[in-house]
Amino acid sequence: MASTGLQLLGFFLALVGLAATAGATLMVEWKKQYQGKTHRIFEGLWMSCSGNERTTCEFHQYVLKLPTEVQATRAVMLLSVFLSAVALLVSTVGMKCTRFMDGKDESKSRTAMVGGIMFMVSGLLTLIITSWYVKMIVKTFNESNPLQSFEFGNAVFVSWAGGLLTAAGGAFLGCRRCWRSQSNSSVSSNHLLSTTHPKSNYV
Repeated sequence: MASTGLQLLGFFLALVGLAATAGATLMVEWKKQYQGKTHRIFEGLWMSCSGNERTTCEFHQYVLKLPTEVQATRAVMLLSVFLSAVALLVSTVGMKCTRFMDGKDESKSRTAMVGGIMFMVSGLLTLIITSWYVKMIVKTFNESNPLQSFEFGNAVFVSWAGGLLTAAGGAFLGCRRCWRSQSNSSVSSNHLLSTTHPKSNYV
């Protein structure tokens, strides 16, 4: 029962992390730039917005002209979302509360463990690429004109949170030692019952 609760907790955390990662990938506020006191520019992985009180947005038309950090972050974030989506399907098959592969406890636990590992890899990819993007923004800020202010936006924090939740959920799903302890205890209890039952017939 406890292992089922850990699986559900890990699945829920990974699901929330996947939603946060996908949301951060689509958000515009990856980088903020202020020109003067009123003009603002928001740059995301797919589009950029600019304006004073009202902002107008347009999609990036030329991929090869984008900065290296934008291209790399876009590719790795898409890879992370895809990997988490596959891990979601694999974990669903391997969880104890589902009816897939009934009677094959060992295969289900291995499948859930594989899904958890995929979630952990996805979360680590998100954390690494987001941290690298922040490093590039800080580098640009140090080299920029004092009249222009660069800083990272809210999408960075959402991406960090998504990566942490995904990795944490994968860790719970991949905790096979917890499942082994319960399965071993159940097996030992069944073995004890099987050995004590024949003796009772002789009494």
